[in-house]
Amino acid sequence: MVHFWNGLHEVPVGYGPSVVTLGNFDGVHRGHQHVLSALVATAHDRGAKALAITFDPHPAKVHRPDTAPEQLMGLADRLTTMAACGLDAVLVMPYTLALAAQTPEEFVRSVFVDTLGAAAVVIGHDVRFGRGNSGDLGTMQELGKDLGFDVVVVSEFGSDRRCSSTWVREALARGDVDTAAEVLGRTHHMRGEVVHGAARGRALGFPTANLSDDAVGYIPADGVYAGWLTDADGVRRPAAISIGSNPTFVGVSRQVEAYVIDRPNEPVEAFDLYGQVVVVEFVTRLRGMVAYTGPAALVDQMHLDVDQARQILA
Repeated sequence: MVHFWNGLHEVPVGYGPSVVTLGNFDGVHRGHQHVLSALVATAHDRGAKALAITFDPHPAKVHRPDTAPEQLMGLADRLTTMAACGLDAVLVMPYTLALAAQTPEEFVRSVFVDTLGAAAVVIGHDVRFGRGNSGDLGTMQELGKDLGFDVVVVSEFGSDRRCSSTWVREALARGDVDTAAEVLGRTHHMRGEVVHGAARGRALGFPTANLSDDAVGYIPADGVYAGWLTDADGVRRPAAISIGSNPTFVGVSRQVEAYVIDRPNEPVEAFDLYGQVVVVEFVTRLRGMVAYTGPAALVDQMHLDVDQARQILA
């Protein structure tokens, strides 16, 4: 069982010994997984508990809210994905200006030592922490000597380019969900509630599940994608996914909508996704968004999109 704690006050008194790492873990990409695997292995070797610290909101949203990067996944998905790496616990620390003002020693002593009973800390070469990001690898090693914990340094993961959340965002911004999947180690996905739309897809013979505006997860570039839709019951179905404002029609706002392919021939009410929270995965991009001369031309293209998606997902 993995424990999730929201703040230091939820950590049981006397917790430890533990092996700890920290980071934003946005996307929990293969580089993050590499660190978490090293964490779990180190904890196993020492007979200790493997614990990761993450922050919410992302520090950039506190320090520079106007330019903070869009997050790749919501907090709930981040925690679930981190836990799947074999952790014993995840500590979510609310990121505030007060926390940011702590010196590296204050942070490490109060969190790692006094609360978590850290026997070892697993970090990468580029770690930064404490007030003004003044703490680095050398700082952590010195604190380890003074406060009684070991520091295990994990090498960077990646060959031509180090895996990073920035790389994933760059790929998604141009619709390259294939590269994003390579860096993430899985398909990129969004999660959101299915809401009523303009029903244009239904009128054209392609009823779609429209995600709400507050759906979580980075939205890839406009276009049509082959992917999957998983409903609230965990049933995963192939889908053709459209992102954009649908330039064939005037006055349509940007939407993420998924058409489930080859669903059983059943009454509409038996396949009612409205109000459900679903997961939409992006496997590959089929084409960009195009304005067609009218609904008939659009329907012809939609049939081609569905056929192509069906072949890819088969």
